[in-house]
Amino acid sequence: MLAATLLFSSCQTTAPVAGSGNTQTTTQAKTGEKQGMSKTTKGGLIGAGGGAVLGGLIGNRLGNTAAGAIVGAAVGGATGAVIGRRMDKQAEELEKSMENANVERVGEAIRVNFDSGILFAVNSAELSATAKQDIQKLAKTLQDYQGTNVIIEGHTDNTGSYELNQKLSERRAEAVASYARSLGVAGSRLQAKGYSYDQPIADNSTVEGRKQNRRVEIIIVANEELKQAAENGELK
Repeated sequence: MLAATLLFSSCQTTAPVAGSGNTQTTTQAKTGEKQGMSKTTKGGLIGAGGGAVLGGLIGNRLGNTAAGAIVGAAVGGATGAVIGRRMDKQAEELEKSMENANVERVGEAIRVNFDSGILFAVNSAELSATAKQDIQKLAKTLQDYQGTNVIIEGHTDNTGSYELNQKLSERRAEAVASYARSLGVAGSRLQAKGYSYDQPIADNSTVEGRKQNRRVEIIIVANEELKQAAENGELK
């Protein structure tokens, strides 16, 4: 359970979000220079088989969202280390090409955070031109690095009714997934979910907090075929 606690803590607290006020992220926004990625909790932390169990426990606590998906997809050990190196390469490419998103390595996964203000106009689920450019770059790396599943999550602040925000969060997540499919990413790899304002990462009583909570998170994890290839020594 120590491993679960460590990874749970990293998933909850280390992901920088655009406009979050995080010192490193704020500096990047001002200077235009990206700092080194946070390579948090590497793949060897959780033993093979344990990840799915721990992921289920954490996923239940978090509504089966980012942290649960990351832990649940982990295999650990030498296989996890191989997958982690592959994810390092993909994350580096994403970080270099996607100027309007924060890319982070967590465990054996990649998490990409978008401020929804970059993606959409207020109360809209129509992707902006800038958003489409970033999703095009994301789609390219997904095609270059096969063997992953992608979870796309929409989140809102608590302004307005729960039902309105639930529908908006779902439409926004699906808009990202739909555009990725149109660019050639297999629909079987994509899962879009909306969480209304159930999972805030900041204080909804402040303007800055609400801005942080309006976001789209993308989690990239290895699928079973990639795990098997890594275990068999076929993945370099």
